[in-house]
Amino acid sequence: MALTPDQFLTQIKLGRLLPAYLFIGPDAYRRDKCRRALIEYWLAEGEEREQGLTRLDLDETSLADAMDDACSYSLFATKRVVWITSAEVALPRGKDTAGGADPVARYLKNPPPGVIVILQCSRFEFDGDDKAKIERVQKFYGCLGGQVEFPHPSPLEARALAQLLARDAGLRLTADAMELLVEATGNNSTRIAIEMEKLGLLTGEGGPISVEQIQKMVPDARESTIFALVAAMGRRDRRAALEVLDTLVREGEYLPLALSFLAGQFRMAITAKEARLAGAAQIQQYFSRQGVPMWKARAEQVAQTAQAFTLPQMRTAVQGLFRADRGLRDIRPDDRIIMEQLILALTA
Repeated sequence: MALTPDQFLTQIKLGRLLPAYLFIGPDAYRRDKCRRALIEYWLAEGEEREQGLTRLDLDETSLADAMDDACSYSLFATKRVVWITSAEVALPRGKDTAGGADPVARYLKNPPPGVIVILQCSRFEFDGDDKAKIERVQKFYGCLGGQVEFPHPSPLEARALAQLLARDAGLRLTADAMELLVEATGNNSTRIAIEMEKLGLLTGEGGPISVEQIQKMVPDARESTIFALVAAMGRRDRRAALEVLDTLVREGEYLPLALSFLAGQFRMAITAKEARLAGAAQIQQYFSRQGVPMWKARAEQVAQTAQAFTLPQMRTAVQGLFRADRGLRDIRPDDRIIMEQLILALTA
């Protein structure tokens, strides 16, 4: 059964924990939050916590030996948490996972009392090329009734987390500064928490934190984000788009991702134009009703694009984006030249 981090925390509060879980996904912030909550609940503070927590790595030991360790009793702790990392290493080579995690299945038939096992796989993403790998790991550990998923947060979840952390730290960020912080960290919750802690140390409690302060404190904030390139091209700002492209190329960013965001923005702008939506507020309301995640800054970008281009120009732009995407995926493409040609065409 797939669980969210919040559902796992609820199980802790209710005292309804399973003998073993799979923690899967790359989001370190929420995983660490669940780890701390489990250890604080299950192991008493002091010597029991020190003696009762066992850390194992499948890069260094076998799955069978790790589960044997979980079955052994401790002389110094009545309860144990056995934390096993690199869970994906136990998978057999090739695509066959028919045997499954036999040592885990045997363990679950008669788990020792007072022991909770966590198998952690944090190497893979939930989308892109890693999706099949994630599914293979989940199938291999299918005997585990609790599989807690830790994907990177969505843009809306990242903003909610940033707002919560800012409130807890007594920080006041302007709306634009909040948008920039989330964009600059790529919706990565761990990076958001780190940057928010830095802002708290450097600014303290006081007046609102501006965009300029974020740009100074957060590495490569506006200049290096794919979102900045999308925004500049969407408002036909050739100079800004070329400057951001230069930064992205130097940083080795994956440019097809920028095309994907830009194509989505143009499609939304076409929809907004055809629906005769006037302004960012109507655009945000319209797409939210359709179940499409839409926040204020995104709606403003779509509105700028709809205002800067006519319908025929936007349809032509989508065709140009398709050709550029195909060019980037060609054999030995020159990504920079392809993107520069696209920018010149869209900002003419």
